[in-house]
Amino acid sequence: MNRLPDRPRPRVLPANPLRAAVGMLLATAALYGIEFYDQVDPTADLDRNGILPREVDGLDGILWAPLLHGDWSHLWANTLPFLVLGWLVLAGGLAQFLAVTATVWVVGGLGTWLVGAPGFHIGMSGVIFGWMVFLLVRGFFQRSVAQVLVAVVLFFYWGGMLWGVLPGQPGISWEGHLFGALGGLLAAWLVARSTRRHVSSGDPGTLAG
Repeated sequence: MNRLPDRPRPRVLPANPLRAAVGMLLATAALYGIEFYDQVDPTADLDRNGILPREVDGLDGILWAPLLHGDWSHLWANTLPFLVLGWLVLAGGLAQFLAVTATVWVVGGLGTWLVGAPGFHIGMSGVIFGWMVFLLVRGFFQRSVAQVLVAVVLFFYWGGMLWGVLPGQPGISWEGHLFGALGGLLAAWLVARSTRRHVSSGDPGTLAG
């Protein structure tokens, strides 16, 4: 009788918490550096490199929009969730983190470009929404009690942010939030599928087949 290999236990925290924290702090410092440059150089006007919906010239904004913020208060509002959620997503390792982030980044940006309101869309919040949804649903896809418990805690503290996927707040790119969240949902499903395919090697799965 053959025995199927055990399913690897999904992690809920990074394997090296300190290294993950340092990585997220460096990423945050980069965001602050970009905003500092945009503020001190009056000719920079980096925000015009954001997503401009349905304009070919605004398509490359998909790459740059999450790195740009309207002002310091905009960046500050994104800082804590960026640090905490990004750190938690690193539980799957750097390869999975990059794959999840890329999926959220592209799906969120492309969706915003397709259906977004006129004007430039910028900010890391679309990626943050994607990370949030990824963390909320990954435990259900991977049937991990520990990850579901983490999701419950996150929902208790930050569940209210999910209202941001609905229209109604002036100046807020709800389209970016919505499609970022959908990107997170897609990423969670792809990671779970990849994990099932790599059970025998104990790999946590990235998004690869």
